[in-house]
Amino acid sequence: MQARKDVGGEAAEKSATLDFSYFGGAETLSEGRSPRRTAMESPTSADDGQKYPGPPQDPSDFLWLLTEEPHRSRRAAIIKAHPEVVKLMGHEPLTKWIVLGVVLLQLALAYALRAARPLSPSFLFCAYAVGGTANHNLFLAIHEITHNLAFRGVKANKLFAIFANLPIGIPYATTFKKYHIEHHKHLGEDGIDTDLPSQLELICLNNVLGKTFFATFQILFYALRPGFVRTQQLTRWHFLNIAVQLIADYFLLKYWGVRAFLYLLFSSFFAGSLHPCAGHFIAEHYVWDGLNQETYSYYGPLNVLAYNVGYHNEHHDFPSVAWTRLPALRALAPEFYDTIPSHPSWPMVIVNFIRDREVGMFARVKRKDKGVPVTLASSPVEPVSEERAKSPE
Repeated sequence: MQARKDVGGEAAEKSATLDFSYFGGAETLSEGRSPRRTAMESPTSADDGQKYPGPPQDPSDFLWLLTEEPHRSRRAAIIKAHPEVVKLMGHEPLTKWIVLGVVLLQLALAYALRAARPLSPSFLFCAYAVGGTANHNLFLAIHEITHNLAFRGVKANKLFAIFANLPIGIPYATTFKKYHIEHHKHLGEDGIDTDLPSQLELICLNNVLGKTFFATFQILFYALRPGFVRTQQLTRWHFLNIAVQLIADYFLLKYWGVRAFLYLLFSSFFAGSLHPCAGHFIAEHYVWDGLNQETYSYYGPLNVLAYNVGYHNEHHDFPSVAWTRLPALRALAPEFYDTIPSHPSWPMVIVNFIRDREVGMFARVKRKDKGVPVTLASSPVEPVSEERAKSPE
């Protein structure tokens, strides 16, 4: 009973401090809104994980912030609170064996399907269910390798990324590395972080049909957008990536035929389309539920297929921690991670992205520069008890 009074009193106090003149006559922040999409492992006094923490975002523009991205300050706070976190850093030898197995699996399936009709149900099912999952796994293997987490040396990682690129069919591993490191160093910075939607995408795709088109052809947006936003100067590693991929594609086409090559291309397309694992592209940095939070984790079972990329707050905080140790990082600092809203499902992220009015191409944090530094306390938010969190207002 006391817990109910506490929660009700806090809700009334919070309501009294809000200026409802900004909300067009609404009496609550949840009026006319769909159910909250993100979840909280450990609800706090500031966010119970059930009610909306803020009003909807203006869909006519991105969410522009003046503060810096949140990961530098949280990384510093975690190192201060848990200095042993540095023991989790370093490469993961298991990665190279998984990559080798997935590459061989895809080449074996391409050979097995060399005589199959590309539009037959069996071909399409195999390309979507097996090939899409396998090539998505290779996308994320290249992501791991980009952070030099497969081997100790830089050269070995670069060469291995080119090898992992082979079943994808299109050379991109070297180009991805530079863009992705900039994404980490300049998260949300307009004109540098090429993961951000452009103004043209905001204008053209900010409706259900546009979001469906974007979700279906995500792979093309991520492949083509960077070249329009921020071009790269080609290096010998770019040329090596292109040469190795073209030679491999040539021999595959010559000896196994075009259908084997189409299997690999279909696999790559499905991997970045309406595929359960592809929900992570949207889940990671789109803003949800009226929050000002720009990175979201996912702790569900699909992480097994995706190098634990769902542990995305953890990854951005400590990009030198390999995928096998990201769960240990979360377990080491639960006071930092369990109090951050996360996604309960990748497939439902795609569905909710398309159908919800409160999320769309506009739902990304942008900043003009690195932003104003912030300092995070070594023990950020005090979780409330489970009984108190579930008590009604």
